[in-house]
Amino acid sequence: MIMIDKLSYSSKLRYKSPCLKSFFAISTLIICVAARSFIISLITLLIMGGLTVYNSRTSYKYYIKLFMLPLLFLLFSTITIIVNIADEPMSTLAIPLFHKFIMIREDSIYFAINLILTSLGSISCLFFLSLTTPITDLLNVLERIHCPYLIIELILLIYRFIFVILDMATAISISQKCRLGNKDMKTSIKSMSELLTMLLIRALKKSSFLYDAMESRCYDGTIRVLNESNKATKREVISVFIFEVIMIGSCFVQRSLYG
Repeated sequence: MIMIDKLSYSSKLRYKSPCLKSFFAISTLIICVAARSFIISLITLLIMGGLTVYNSRTSYKYYIKLFMLPLLFLLFSTITIIVNIADEPMSTLAIPLFHKFIMIREDSIYFAINLILTSLGSISCLFFLSLTTPITDLLNVLERIHCPYLIIELILLIYRFIFVILDMATAISISQKCRLGNKDMKTSIKSMSELLTMLLIRALKKSSFLYDAMESRCYDGTIRVLNESNKATKREVISVFIFEVIMIGSCFVQRSLYG
């Protein structure tokens, strides 16, 4: 989380219009999900990944590392789609097991791969937005589309406390390791329980201190942050519009060719 936040602030697109970046990422995500196509998903993954890596000043290795967790989740979740159990063999690959048959059908494999590519293309759109746009700019976008301010304030406070809790957890974990708090399984479990207990206590204290600090700065129910982004230029708007039109046109062309 800390690295993602640093990359968003150091991105080359940091001061570009957050509204345009949000529209670009979300509209591309919608097209990718609606198309459910190998080609469209692959194009989305490559283009959004290339733009993210080039503009966020990160490496391909770190970008691929970010995909590992959702990729593992997708692989495990698609196993239920690929593998089916039936009373009779109804596919070319059927493995008998306790009077049942474990079947793997070609259409199931095709559907699972298509689902994985579509999901990865959608995730690349979200990574583009999160690695090029700080949270304050995203909240400004939510405010412009008239999102309830209570939700905006909760998002900001929760996002802030993620880093506070991470910092406390790291400090406690390092202290436990220095005292051999993980030398065996029993000690590790005990150390983890103590860590979670201390995190809860300190998080409650931190929240109280934060509210006192906000009250001392004349907090009136509204958290105001500085908006440092620029307005979108005509060239940027036209470029995004042309790209989305090409993506939509590619969807219709593929539907007409392959049904």
